[in-house]
Amino acid sequence: MMHTIWLVLFYTWCASEILLVIRSRAQKKTGHQLRDRGSLAILWATISISMFIGIFVGESLPHNIPGAQHTLRAIALAILILGIIIRWGAIIKMGRAFSINVALHKDQHVIQSGLFHFIRHPSYLGMLIIFFATALNERNYYSIAIILIPIIVALLYRIHVEELALREGFGAEYIEYSKRTKRLIPFIY
Repeated sequence: MMHTIWLVLFYTWCASEILLVIRSRAQKKTGHQLRDRGSLAILWATISISMFIGIFVGESLPHNIPGAQHTLRAIALAILILGIIIRWGAIIKMGRAFSINVALHKDQHVIQSGLFHFIRHPSYLGMLIIFFATALNERNYYSIAIILIPIIVALLYRIHVEELALREGFGAEYIEYSKRTKRLIPFIY
């Protein structure tokens, strides 16, 4: 039963990410100024390859993370739910300002409430939590490394590109906001 819940939540989240791509393509036509620098393509390619290989390795090799299968799957499911809540909470908070493209529009402002009060990129934090849950669900240390390391590197590049655009677009307001918040992990980074 827990595995079925995992699959439903995971594939629903995957479908929601595809819908975000479709929505963002529609927004792209409305005059948003794109400042992506190829980071979206790099991120999608990295996620696709890392997830495919990481899940393949996890299903092919023996499980090497200690603990009962049921317990680890329950923990992974709880982490998945947390990641989805954080990701979608950030997306909903941003409203129409959210885009998978690095793009700004004239009516946009710096959101500084909710999770954005503590970190600048809660939607990316939610993604990382989801990817960690996926890796943990495979119950294999190799899967965790294969999934997380490349995705973290690609995501850090994406954050760098996005922050350049936000500094350019919002100037002093974003610089001040950056001084009092962290990128991904409250009070740490």
